[in-house]
Amino acid sequence: MDAAPSNCLTANEWICGEYLRSRSGELVDATTEHVAITVTAVALAVVVSFPLALLARRWRLAAGGILSLTTILYTIPSLAMYALLLPWFGISASVVVCGLVLYSLTILVRNTLTGLRAVPAEAREAALGMGYGRLRLLFGVELPLALPALMAGVRIATVSAVSLTTVGAIVGHGGLGNLIYSGMDTYFKAEVLTASVLCVALAVAADLLLLGAQRLLTPWTRGAGRSA
Repeated sequence: MDAAPSNCLTANEWICGEYLRSRSGELVDATTEHVAITVTAVALAVVVSFPLALLARRWRLAAGGILSLTTILYTIPSLAMYALLLPWFGISASVVVCGLVLYSLTILVRNTLTGLRAVPAEAREAALGMGYGRLRLLFGVELPLALPALMAGVRIATVSAVSLTTVGAIVGHGGLGNLIYSGMDTYFKAEVLTASVLCVALAVAADLLLLGAQRLLTPWTRGAGRSA
């Protein structure tokens, strides 16, 4: 009697449609967690980095300390960063989110500060001449003109966060990273490849979405690019 044919799962093949069918729920859950952690971390990083950039712009003495501190945080290896945060947050998704926020600060603070410093003095003077107060000047003139640099920073921070979220698997909250690490432990080829491809797809999709949002929010930059 002929032996029963083996499928790609039992053969442990890299590309396996049966894995996608049988583990679709697991893949959806991991992807959802990955997206949630990334979005939460980047959103918090933007909220934290903006006042830091304003402080650095207002007091040049503070700028050196802020930029140096955020750069030092960025150089800490991800495994060490998560380990240092464990005493405060325990084994939870908060460890991963906080780590990603700290990593994103150096990119977002620098880009926001660069964008604000690049606002033409003539634009500020014109706004002040029209009776703009500090807050109206900031949110009505300076922030819109600094938006291209800020959005560029958000794009870089988001793609970086998608990658670094996978390391959160060491505390059980790595999204697709959980599947990658599990698959590497058992040498489950389809799991490793599928989760890795989804992670790359998330990074590309996030970058394209943010690029589209940047172009919608800054239509004047498209005109400048064509005229150049």
